[in-house]
Amino acid sequence: METRILGRTGLRVSVMGVGAGGPSQWGKRDAKLSQQESVAMLLRALDSGVNFIDTAEAYGTEGIVGAAISQRDRSQLVISSKKRLGKEKISPAQLRAGLHESLRRLGTDCIDVYHLHGLRLQEYDYYLNEIMPCLHELQREGKIRFIGVTEHWNADLQHKMLQRALADGVWDVIMVGFNLLNQSARHTVLQPALASNIGVLIMFAIRLALSKPDRLRETIKQLVASGEIDARDFDLENPLAFLKESDAATIPDAAYRFCRDEPGAHVILSGTGNPRHLEANLATFARGSLPAEHTVRLKRIFRRVRSVTGQ
Repeated sequence: METRILGRTGLRVSVMGVGAGGPSQWGKRDAKLSQQESVAMLLRALDSGVNFIDTAEAYGTEGIVGAAISQRDRSQLVISSKKRLGKEKISPAQLRAGLHESLRRLGTDCIDVYHLHGLRLQEYDYYLNEIMPCLHELQREGKIRFIGVTEHWNADLQHKMLQRALADGVWDVIMVGFNLLNQSARHTVLQPALASNIGVLIMFAIRLALSKPDRLRETIKQLVASGEIDARDFDLENPLAFLKESDAATIPDAAYRFCRDEPGAHVILSGTGNPRHLEANLATFARGSLPAEHTVRLKRIFRRVRSVTGQ
């Protein structure tokens, strides 16, 4: 498993990260795996070289992560979790209480990267001024190592919150939505983050549009109708068929590798509720780059897309 340095944190992380949220919540929701089955699947990922795990208070999977990491060398793992931000602004006391509960569920005394989860631009100033000092206190107390922020991409298609966050320079790690269908973060987020040595976690590398053929056809037709892509670039009934000319085993295989090789990306989050999918994803991250001509073609075809996230 390839590893990278997560920006200025200095943490060495696997390029494939376990994403314990998303549609599957690591088997808790869609596949309805038992906790024991989910833990076994997570241990399989760890034993294959994955050392980065992302969870959150909102996912309900911190207990699964805690049960798994208790069986491995914690010092070799990088744990990321997040504080849920609701409709009402949280207080410093609520942040502290939430962190303590996350620590308890995870069975650890320190979270390596602790994020504000789905921060919206209109709330940004409050959290920067009122909550960031508390995060710094928790950092000094040794309960968190690095401070992160994740965007609410479905509601912020232009990544405006993250653009503001990068300009402030106070966040060690960010989580951004990026995939081959919507590459809009390349210039507004990934390149500035790379220049500032900020750690970058990629979410939404695979969503329904890149894993379900019917949803992909629907999405491509929507993008043709909006003028964001050119119908002449596609067989509308078999979009992205040209990827079969590469060494890509599947569209998800190509999509993960496309994100992995994007400059500025450190960890590509991969979630599943299916052990077979996990094995396929592990194999994907062991493969080399897509053929250069296919990467160039994907960048050209989708260069104007802004309206979809791949959900």
